[in-house]
Amino acid sequence: MSSRRAYPSDLSDARWALIEPTLTAWRAARRGPGTAARVHDLREIVNAILYVCRTGIAWAYLPHDLPPYQTVYDYYAKWEADGTTESLHNLLRGRVRVASGRSVTPTAAILDSQSVKTSCNVSESTQGIDANKKIKGRKRHIATDVLGLLLAVVVTAASVQDSAAGKDILDHLALTHPDVSIAWVDGGYNDAVVRHGAKVGVRVEVVKRIAATGFHVLPRRWVVERTLGWLMQHRRLVRDYEALPQRSRTMAHWAMANIMSRALTGESTQTWRNDLRKTDILYQK
Repeated sequence: MSSRRAYPSDLSDARWALIEPTLTAWRAARRGPGTAARVHDLREIVNAILYVCRTGIAWAYLPHDLPPYQTVYDYYAKWEADGTTESLHNLLRGRVRVASGRSVTPTAAILDSQSVKTSCNVSESTQGIDANKKIKGRKRHIATDVLGLLLAVVVTAASVQDSAAGKDILDHLALTHPDVSIAWVDGGYNDAVVRHGAKVGVRVEVVKRIAATGFHVLPRRWVVERTLGWLMQHRRLVRDYEALPQRSRTMAHWAMANIMSRALTGESTQTWRNDLRKTDILYQK
């Protein structure tokens, strides 16, 4: 454990125990003749990634008592490219599901999307305008299980319709979560998504808005909307700063890994609306 003063985003010993085996095995698999000695502690690398995820700072602005930002980003990129981040995320998701009394493999999903503005470093070719939300940027399309845990993430230009990306989400679910047999969506997904779901073995049901006036919690829909709220507690996701869409997708995985590891250890994520000493309950069994 580092001797420096801890940041609120740092891993506790209990949370690191959940993550460490996966990353230690990753490093061990890359040792061999001619391999340079590893200088930086993997726990500190993860702490640095979570610091960026929670605070939203630029990589180059990482504090000096964390590893160099070039090194941290190199690990971030490598773990994204070889699937390590997603594997770690999926491992934690399975443990949360088991802890809640459910099977590791989900059988139902809820789809939704969220448009966010982009920073000036994002290429024009990877962003667009969401005419409905009046936002120029990217759109985060997600699928969650009934607990609100991420099953799939697709990042597109904000101009991409929910129905178009919804087909990609269903394809991903059919490939990586073959036990999912039903998916709930809102009215933004058209009949083409329903037909595509039938082709890949997923029954798509549209949850209609309640006709009464005023605010109403929609069945099933509130779960995925809560997850989008969880993600927005991580400032790096409030605006899309990632030059590459796949790196933006990975940042969502790190945000959920942060949330799930805290849920498993009985910790809670501080919100920016309250004093750091106050906590919100993010997950209830």
